[in-house]
Amino acid sequence: MPIIESTYNPPYIFRNYHISTIYAAKLRSVQPVAQTRERLKLKDGDFIDIDWSTANSCRSNKVLVILHGLDGNAQRPYVLGLAHHFNKYGWDVAAINFRGCSGEINKLYKSYNAGASEDLDLVITSILSKKQYETLAINGFSLGANLLLKYLGEGNDLPQELKAAVAISAPCDLYASLKKLEESRNWIYSTRFIMQLKKQLFLREKHFPEEITKLQISNCTNLFQIDELYTSQAHGYASALEYYEKSSALSFLANIKTPTLLINAKNDGFLSENSSPYHIAENSLNLYLETPEYGGHVGFLQKKDATYTEERALEFITSHI
Repeated sequence: MPIIESTYNPPYIFRNYHISTIYAAKLRSVQPVAQTRERLKLKDGDFIDIDWSTANSCRSNKVLVILHGLDGNAQRPYVLGLAHHFNKYGWDVAAINFRGCSGEINKLYKSYNAGASEDLDLVITSILSKKQYETLAINGFSLGANLLLKYLGEGNDLPQELKAAVAISAPCDLYASLKKLEESRNWIYSTRFIMQLKKQLFLREKHFPEEITKLQISNCTNLFQIDELYTSQAHGYASALEYYEKSSALSFLANIKTPTLLINAKNDGFLSENSSPYHIAENSLNLYLETPEYGGHVGFLQKKDATYTEERALEFITSHI
């Protein structure tokens, strides 16, 4: 315990890993969400933008924090769909844009990474300083899910308002999951990530030419090389391998004290096998593991507006407050 038997039974077409993953990311239509942007100024001179949406019915004392994935932002369908679902049921939502992800380059050379839990802590502290919320929950997707799990298991004092968390499609072993992305069946995804991340690095080179060169960026042909050139060096790691080792949530899962639901699809081609750690969940009082047969990567589509994971997130969090 706690291993949860999943009830997710998608339409036949969404049992296909690629269709589920691509449709959810590119083709899914979500209900409009009215958002207001707040810029959180950080002590190091940088900023993080938070896109707020409010409960539909009344002033709420409950807030959900949403963390997006690699090369994502608070405008992605999976973020907006979850925000709409929680707003509908009386929750305010703070959808976080990690450093450099809100459409404007951040002020420092560093940006975000899968282990930057100190930024999450700053955001939560800021939200709770408003003195409005008695209940706070967090939902992370993909890279944001790994970051969330690391944050929960680091052993720091967490706010009493934090009642529950949900992690969706979490690459708990970053290096092993990177190797999965390099497989031939994932060529379309890895190629897109490489193109988008290099595009961001070329933009960063214009602002920080003393830190990185166009030639260095051009020479990167895979995700490991990007992490070796930029992610590790910009964030204080000696190498990409050290970044993966110190940032992977797998090392922190056994220490989680907050009720946490981890949902990883068995057919998610982005994730290594050990990203769904049954042995840890079986011996944990707080980490609940659910591994549906289908769902792809951040997919979990149904014949209704809400995805399965949106419904499960609300159900799980509500049951622990």
